[in-house]
Amino acid sequence: MSESRKPLDQLFAGPRAITVSDLTFQIKSGLERQFTGLLVQGEISNFIVPSSGHWFFSLKDEQSQIRAACFKGINRLIRFKPRNGLSVLVRGRLNLYVPGGYYQIQVDSIEPQGIGSIRLAFEQQYQRLQAEGLFEPGRKRKLPLLPRRVGVVTSPTGAAVSDILRVLERRNPGLDVVIAPVRVQGEGAAREIADGIRQLNRLSKRDDYPIDVLIVGRGGGSAEDLWAFNEEEVARAIHGSEIPVVSAVGHETDTSISDLVADVRAATPSAAAEIVSAGSADLLLRVEELRAGVERSIRYYLLRRQSRLNDLVATRAINESATRIRGFRQRIDQLMTGAARTLANRIGANRVTLHRAQLRLVAIDLRRPLALSADRLTGLDQQLQQLVDGRISTQRNKLALLGERLQALSPLAVLARGYSLVTDEASQILTKAADVRPGARVVVRFVDGMVDCDVVDVRRRID
Repeated sequence: MSESRKPLDQLFAGPRAITVSDLTFQIKSGLERQFTGLLVQGEISNFIVPSSGHWFFSLKDEQSQIRAACFKGINRLIRFKPRNGLSVLVRGRLNLYVPGGYYQIQVDSIEPQGIGSIRLAFEQQYQRLQAEGLFEPGRKRKLPLLPRRVGVVTSPTGAAVSDILRVLERRNPGLDVVIAPVRVQGEGAAREIADGIRQLNRLSKRDDYPIDVLIVGRGGGSAEDLWAFNEEEVARAIHGSEIPVVSAVGHETDTSISDLVADVRAATPSAAAEIVSAGSADLLLRVEELRAGVERSIRYYLLRRQSRLNDLVATRAINESATRIRGFRQRIDQLMTGAARTLANRIGANRVTLHRAQLRLVAIDLRRPLALSADRLTGLDQQLQQLVDGRISTQRNKLALLGERLQALSPLAVLARGYSLVTDEASQILTKAADVRPGARVVVRFVDGMVDCDVVDVRRRID
């Protein structure tokens, strides 16, 4: 076909367009195939942890930065939590996030940098103090069961002191707490921590203000932040303390020289407060459990007595109903006896009359009139018998109806039909769902016994 004969849309057609998604997936395929097995060095910034549990941050150097993501299934295997400003080595692969159209490193592992010298110093300090016996289990003392006063050596502005005070107040209200405010990181922090321990020991020697146990520590941080608690000066102050010491430095995965020297090591400051107040808190809990148990026993006894009283009342009502039924039956028996006596008297009188008539008519042949009279008498006798039977049947029907009505009014009959009687703990009858609250205790009476129930939910009828 010549050029002049081509359709106009083909003559002016440009390059074939592709969608944004197609382009993005092509880029994603090329990048992810090329950049695998990456090892990237950089400093963490913009670190966030959303509700999903994933870690999102940026790796940066002096000139550039790149996004990174460490998903929940991977970051569970990492023993530390990254923070802004931490220099790390990241292993992973390049990944293109299609919805946002940007690339990022999908992290497989993270290794912090710059802690080799700190680790070596820690090991040297550990070996020297261990040789002197500062870590020996035999020199560690037990904590008092019911401390009256607790000393705390930590920063007055950190999260640790707030956590400690909150736990102590919750578990042992009214417990006296003495705080020695110190710096917990940076130059001079170790000296202040040691001085705080010695200061509280001197204060405890006053007869009017003894201190029973010390908590020494701080919240989490990097190895550099926690280094003050690895200093020899702090270790010797804890070793020389006349007051038992609980060490609570950093998080559960952090271990310091202070933890090893102290009488008890706690995973966190909050855990230290839990340990210190365990004795008194457990004692108070036990007292509360005993009080609740006595209260339940008394309440159960009263409910049993109330139930017994209810049974007696119900039995009395049933006995009264039975007495009325016996009275009705006796009255019917009397009526039946009187009707039978009346019938017998009438029959006897009619027989006497018949006999006399027979005597008067012996000489007269009145067989036919007598036969007619006899037939009439027999008819009257049958009518009388039917009348008596009818009255007896009527009285029996009335008696049965009265018995049924009385039975319908019986409380046990109502229960026997599948109904039940619900009362609260005070034995008050509950007739509406609005009278019941979740968590309440109710007693359900059936025809053959009672059931104690705890209310889980209340569903009212909506008209």
